[in-house]
Amino acid sequence: MNRFVQPIPPPADPYASDALLRSWLERHLGPAGHAAAKGRLADLAADVTGPLRAAHADAEAHPPTLVRYDAWGARIDRIDTSAGWQAQRAAAARHAVVALPYLPDARGTWGAAARVVQHALLHLYGPESATFSCPVAMADGAAALLSSPDADAGVRDAWLPRLISTDPATAITSGQWMTESQGGSDLGRSSTVGRPAADGSWRLTGEKWFCSAADAAMAVALARPEGAGRGSRVLAPFLVPRYAADSPLAVGAAADAPAPGVTVHRLKDKLGTRALPTAEIGLHDAYAVPLGDPAVPGLVRAMTLVVVTRVHNAAAAAGGMRRGLAYARAYADVRHVAGGALASSPLHRATLGTLAVDAAGAFALAGHAFALLGRVEVGADPEAAAELRIVAPLAKLATGRLAVSSASEYVESFGGAGYVEDTGVPRLLRDAQVLPIWEGTTNVLALDVLRALTREDAGVPLLSRLAAAVDLARPLSPVLADTLAAAAAQLGDTIASVTVDPGAPTVLAGARGLALRLAYALTTALLVEHAAWGDEQAELAARLWARRWLRREDIAEDAHHHLDLLC
Repeated sequence: MNRFVQPIPPPADPYASDALLRSWLERHLGPAGHAAAKGRLADLAADVTGPLRAAHADAEAHPPTLVRYDAWGARIDRIDTSAGWQAQRAAAARHAVVALPYLPDARGTWGAAARVVQHALLHLYGPESATFSCPVAMADGAAALLSSPDADAGVRDAWLPRLISTDPATAITSGQWMTESQGGSDLGRSSTVGRPAADGSWRLTGEKWFCSAADAAMAVALARPEGAGRGSRVLAPFLVPRYAADSPLAVGAAADAPAPGVTVHRLKDKLGTRALPTAEIGLHDAYAVPLGDPAVPGLVRAMTLVVVTRVHNAAAAAGGMRRGLAYARAYADVRHVAGGALASSPLHRATLGTLAVDAAGAFALAGHAFALLGRVEVGADPEAAAELRIVAPLAKLATGRLAVSSASEYVESFGGAGYVEDTGVPRLLRDAQVLPIWEGTTNVLALDVLRALTREDAGVPLLSRLAAAVDLARPLSPVLADTLAAAAAQLGDTIASVTVDPGAPTVLAGARGLALRLAYALTTALLVEHAAWGDEQAELAARLWARRWLRREDIAEDAHHHLDLLC
């Protein structure tokens, strides 16, 4: 008797097979702008389905290791990573995944919409990058911080070209050293201290508990300037070289030796993101240069980096949801149960269709955040800046939660094979779980949204967008328009009430629910906007999203009937 072997689902081209991605680019870039981006996107998609998929598997199979000492007992703190991880690093540079929005030719071609093209690159690259998308995000955040007029020109000239290089031989990434064990997200408890040196540089001393991309050439670290006082506002961002080659204190040391004063205590043994080197790092008089004037409270400067990494987090969530859906659909097409293809089962089709609605909403939310970021950076659009203040945390918190629930469904859709590590499917769930945690948990971000509403009047641009979307929805579907209008009215009343006493226990306890309702209503509006432009898939997704998340209805029947249009 022959042993049955289930055929492996063929990988689809993630650009050619994603109708929503292509129509989104057509709308935001225009036909000529999309045409200018097609070659770049097609090249990356070809790499993703070929060598990068293999590199991803290699990096996952060979996680990083920490070598503390050399053969003669000298402390070296070397982090060894796999060939697959290095291939992902090279690809990120070669395809300008970080660099694109900073390149003069890209800004000349697409203007503020260069960030829209970058989001498309991340959507293709991230899901099977072995989470190299994390150092990509932090490199982008560091580049944004260095691009700020607050940054010293000499520091900018020394480091920014390396962060945005498209040559794998010279491109670097950045880590992010902010949290400490006693504080975590409570940055006010940070105890790392910065002391000025005679040469204008600084020396940092402290312990950093969660340092992602610990193998990167540099890191942005938060420290309390000596004498600055307590609290989080006075914390300042500093650039810390990771290796001796970039530290003036490392006279005579090998270029790849750790910079003096930087000690890697251990690598983290994490639930997921296993290919990504994350470490606990100690600083003892480590050389650093300030990013901005340390005498001026610097947490607001560091938020430039945080906003960028939060929207990257949303892109990672949306991209992972779309790729997981593609794999689940491909498997359903080849897997036979009860006498027929799994893809023909009404129940399974309904499940996949519902997941497709969630993936469409997450994509629109992440894509909108990138579009706003581009308008802020190119043109200093004050309306976009006001909206981005609330959209960045909303996009991050909503997509992070959707990514985890969707990943759980994707694993389940493979049955027993989804629970077996060597299929690669369990990684979808393990890696998704970091998304609601990194750059602020759901609760932390919900409180940030509450601050934006009550201190910065951030509800105004959001409610304005919802009102405009109601008018756009009316010709498409009166029911959809009425649903969105009712949600907008309820949210307007809630925002007005919370501003009366934002510190009340009932207000604080309800912050998560309010933030999620805002995110769901905003996503409905964004899908309506795209539907009004003329996208049939977005129109169906908008109707079903509104029913699912605003009216809390079961959409299984329609999701089953319209699966092919949805994905």
